[in-house]
Amino acid sequence: MCADFDARKGLTTAPHPLARSFAAFLFDMDGTLLDSTAVANRVWRDWAESHGLDADQVLAVLHGVRVRDTVQRFATDAMDVDREAERITAAEIAQVDGIAEIARARAFLDSLPRDRWAVVTSAPQALATRRIEAAGLPSPPLLVAAEDIVNGKPAPDCYIAAAKALGVEIRDCLVWEDAPAGIAASEAAGATVIVVEATHGDPDNAGRLRITDFRGLSCSADADGMLRLYGASQARGPSPDCIESGKMSEGRLTA
Repeated sequence: MCADFDARKGLTTAPHPLARSFAAFLFDMDGTLLDSTAVANRVWRDWAESHGLDADQVLAVLHGVRVRDTVQRFATDAMDVDREAERITAAEIAQVDGIAEIARARAFLDSLPRDRWAVVTSAPQALATRRIEAAGLPSPPLLVAAEDIVNGKPAPDCYIAAAKALGVEIRDCLVWEDAPAGIAASEAAGATVIVVEATHGDPDNAGRLRITDFRGLSCSADADGMLRLYGASQARGPSPDCIESGKMSEGRLTA
């Protein structure tokens, strides 16, 4: 069972929970559990400029999307997409300086039952494993990576696959995301989404439940093993009484 854990203070707490409980938590990686923005931007800018592409255009759309899908989007006729994707991935694996956990992510993950959470990322498995280790996060009990699915985010395949692997219904999952592609994927899958805004914000998320990071969050397990999320005053968005099966209305989640 997960403890009633206040990630800011390391104490038990009982702030208002969301109105519903969840069978599992599914976490995106980059921008959600760890910050790799500087590394990714540096590698992709170098790649774009080496091919005479507009680096700012590439950086604007790459986050949350598989490497190969981004390369394909900007590929020239003479470009070998698979080879370029491999080169970019190798460069990202080699550069992990500055990668860090989103505040209190490790403490929150450590408080969860091992069979009730997964990491679902657009990164290849080798890159995901490297970054998770570099950030000091626990190894996930289940990792769904780029090569594990046919259609990457914003397609819902990855989240549906994760729920299936955990033996739960996707509609009973809470997805933690930061990027538009991942948010779209989770909502298309039928999950409830909470947006992590540690690295960036987006006005389009005003109608969604949003947090800055994992400070002030806690979790408990109901008698049936379902997970219940407790928030703190830093959470913004729909009222906890309105979060049912992904349906939300404006409000504020407070302790």
